[in-house]
Amino acid sequence: MGSATPEVLAELLPMLAYTIIAGVLTAGGIAAEYASLQHFGSGEAMVGVWLAAIGCIMLYAGVYGIGYKKVAVNLLNVGQ
Repeated sequence: MGSATPEVLAELLPMLAYTIIAGVLTAGGIAAEYASLQHFGSGEAMVGVWLAAIGCIMLYAGVYGIGYKKVAVNLLNVGQ
């Protein structure tokens, strides 16, 4: 029964890393979008557009690219 521990860790550590990376990218995307709104409100449209684009890319990568494609699919396959 003790030999199953390395196998569980081998599957758990990448999932944990992907979850942390997805969370950081999503939080960074939300922060960039918020900063974008602040810059639009202050009249700096070019910086606002730039931050909005970066925020969209970070949100896409965090939520869909890693969060859905790596973490959610892996969690659904664990039960099978």
